[in-house]
Order: sequence, then C-alpha cells, then structure tokens
Amino acid sequence: MSLQLSATAQRVQQTLRSLGSNAIIKEHKEACRTSSEAATVLGCSVAQIAKSVIFKGETTGQSILVITSGANRVDTAKVASLAGEKPGKADADFVREHTGFVIGGVSPIAHANPGKVLFDRDLLQYESVFPAGGTPQAMFAIEPNELLRISRATLADIAQ
Repeated sequence: MSLQLSATAQRVQQTLRSLGSNAIIKEHKEACRTSSEAATVLGCSVAQIAKSVIFKGETTGQSILVITSGANRVDTAKVASLAGEKPGKADADFVREHTGFVIGGVSPIAHANPGKVLFDRDLLQYESVFPAGGTPQAMFAIEPNELLRISRATLADIAQ
C-alpha cells in the first residue's frame, strides 16, 4: 500500500470528501481487476465487493452504471426495465470516456459523464462493502447505505 494516491484515486478521494464521506481509499500493490482478486487482497467475501458494471444505453448512448455484489450476475432485462432502455455492451473506450476510469478500476462515483445509476439491494446485507477507488489497485470500505446515498443510485433488484 502506498501513502501517496495516484491522481485518479485522489480525484475519487476528493469526491468522497465533498459528498460528506469519511471513507479512505487505499491503493494496493496487487491489481484487483476482478471481484475475486479484490476479495483475496482485502480478505473479505466476493459478495462484499461492490463492482461497477457499465452498460451503454442502446437508445440514448448514455452510460448505465450498475453497482452490484461481486457474487452476482446482472440481469439485463431488469436493467432495461429500470433504465427505460436496453443496456448494450460498453467497450473500454466508452467506459473510459463516460467514467474517466479504466475497466477494473471504475469507481461508483466521480464519473466524467454520469449517467443512470442502479444499486443492487443485495449489497445492503453487509456491514461494509468494497468498491474500486478509480484504479485497479485502489479500493475503499464503505457502509452500503452510504454508498447508495453518495452514488445517487436507484435501489433495485438487478441480480439474475
């Protein structure tokens, strides 16, 4: 773990503060691009990883962020119903353009061009969840209701 955050993680940390959160981003030596990698590094369950899945709205071209448990697969039919449009695949360039982050490090907040945000209700069962902090090495612990609040997401049943 480094004491100095990368510029991208620092941007997320500043956003956390501006939203009234005391969560602290930590950057690790190991990359945590997948939920299982992150759970191993953090010593938590895969289900406690709050992964950010980005879709491209097929009608609007807007991003659709789904904050979901690392143990869950997203039900795209449920997402379509909630978002009002079919969620399409978002490639690496789309993810970078709309979020400002690379795949594997997408934070649930501080997006360059925010779109619709959905929050997996399954995350609420945990005392703490662990989202990415802007890079594949950066993560932070946060109470799920606080993450729901600061992400300005719609609480939903979105798991398959």
